[in-house]
Amino acid sequence: MKFTVHATDGAARAATLELAHGKVETPVFMPIGTYGAVKAVSPAELLENGTRIILGNTFHLWLRPGPEVIAAHGGLHRFMGWSGPILTDSGGYQVFSLGELRKITEEGVRFASPVNGDRLLLTPEESMRIQRALNADIVMVLDDCTPYPASERETGESMRLSLRWALRCKRWWEDSRREFDAGARAAEGNANALFGIVQGGMVERLRDESLAGLTSIGFDGYAIGGLSVGESKRDKRRILAHTAARLPADKPRYLMGVGTPEDIVEAVAAGIDMFDCVLPTRNARNGWLFTRRGDIKIRNARYRDDTRSLDESCGCYACAHFSRSYLHHLQKVNEILGARLNTLHNLHYYQTLMGELRNAVAERKFADYAEAFREERRKSGKNE
Repeated sequence: MKFTVHATDGAARAATLELAHGKVETPVFMPIGTYGAVKAVSPAELLENGTRIILGNTFHLWLRPGPEVIAAHGGLHRFMGWSGPILTDSGGYQVFSLGELRKITEEGVRFASPVNGDRLLLTPEESMRIQRALNADIVMVLDDCTPYPASERETGESMRLSLRWALRCKRWWEDSRREFDAGARAAEGNANALFGIVQGGMVERLRDESLAGLTSIGFDGYAIGGLSVGESKRDKRRILAHTAARLPADKPRYLMGVGTPEDIVEAVAAGIDMFDCVLPTRNARNGWLFTRRGDIKIRNARYRDDTRSLDESCGCYACAHFSRSYLHHLQKVNEILGARLNTLHNLHYYQTLMGELRNAVAERKFADYAEAFREERRKSGKNE
């Protein structure tokens, strides 16, 4: 992996991330392909809308179809027909979401499979093994996602467990990479990357302790985890501003699970390079569409006779060919084409936003762009 910063404007950065399966310009948004597919769109359509890297879900791919099936295809890229870079999460957040159904120990996490009830154990080493089989360009360490709210003592214990797991991940990764790089990957000269995850809840000093521990271990990039788990916007902003400024400047910075267009612009201003979130695809399937002038809930009756395009400034397939009335109709009758068109639009909106953010940083006009963006999104007064 190679990371090169080309321009800065305040804390905001424009950079290139060179990975085993291609180059990615940052700031970048990664659509989520939970089961080896970004819901409702094909790999060709992802490329067409400007997507250059996607996220795969280690936990779900472990359960179905299983890493051995994917490894038989040479990895997740060939399995799903996507030639660009892939980042895989560690499974930590999905285990966190199981709540009382899982038991966390020093060894790892024991839980019952939500698919068939099998008793399973996810350890740092197993997470690395699965992600190695997936052949992801960027691999995330297994971490303990601290619940919210939690006491400072509980948060500290959780964060230090994540640090111990991170060290185990790094040791397994280094041992495996020596063997792996001696074989097929050696000719490519670009080993897959391993990222650490900063935890520490809403406590700044615990965030600092986590980052210090991770940097002493040494990773190819650093993510901020444990946000968007129920905390207030004020707390999220406070921890983001504190942590982002302290992440190593020569490594990519990834804010996990965030977020709205406004969240992304704010985080780019803080120096974040990489984002993922289910919002553009999940909201699309529920008829919630992002536009420059606010969000549109296309199921609302007001759009039944609206012959305008969804967003006249948008160049996506849905906006170029169909009216709000038609999209409303598809949503009301639960036609699968509606989910596809909505998803194409939302992903196009997000990728257009990321391109504009990169240009604004390169031209050193980021503050002006961010203000114009916020004003334009506010024009409708309220989401429609």
